[in-house]
Amino acid sequence: MSLYLFLNIASFIIPFLYSFESRMKYIKRWKAVFSAIIITAVFFIVWDVFFTKIGVWSFNPRYHSGIEFFDLPIEEWLFFICIPYASLFIHFAFHHFCPKVSLTDRTVKLIYWILMLITIPILFFNLDKWYTAVNYSVFIGILTLTVFKIPNVLNTFFITFLIILIPFLIVNGILTGSFIDEPVVIYNNSENLCIRIGTIPVEDVAYAFSMLLMSLVLIKKIENNFIPIKVLNPDRVELKK
Repeated sequence: MSLYLFLNIASFIIPFLYSFESRMKYIKRWKAVFSAIIITAVFFIVWDVFFTKIGVWSFNPRYHSGIEFFDLPIEEWLFFICIPYASLFIHFAFHHFCPKVSLTDRTVKLIYWILMLITIPILFFNLDKWYTAVNYSVFIGILTLTVFKIPNVLNTFFITFLIILIPFLIVNGILTGSFIDEPVVIYNNSENLCIRIGTIPVEDVAYAFSMLLMSLVLIKKIENNFIPIKVLNPDRVELKK
């Protein structure tokens, strides 16, 4: 088993097994969760294929199986299923067991404007760097759309993302070279800010945030439009019996 495949499976297996837990019943959200993950994956895989072709990043053959589609290892395709599933499980588990822990709408707006004050100048002064420019453009776009159209998603997600960052930094740290001889994913530093959290390009944090937030917005839309529900609070729904 390749290291990259092992990381995917290790990230996925425990959240998957706990999806059948009787109190949370995460399995009942599978239709919306997997639909949202797949739609989001299509967007990010197209981005991934393009960036691989133009040399923004590449994959170390030492750590993947060698099976590739559109120049992406099969493990990279699985990444967009396994990692979002595990991360979203953390979000919904926190929301289920700590339903009263959330930010006010005013705090959400304050955090949004702080993030805009940080990211917009970074974007403006680094338009010549592919990863920085595209990544922060997507981040600003998705976050702005959510804040002004579905802000209640962020009341909890701003909190849960900080929790998600813990396993994210471990897994992504290994992928970028922590604890191993060579990185699994090799970044072209001329296309990013060259600022690292350990071995992780700082842009990866915004990348993860955008990918998960897009999935959450889609889950909310899918559940509201296609599943009979009654609203218990702004970000929590319950299936009708």
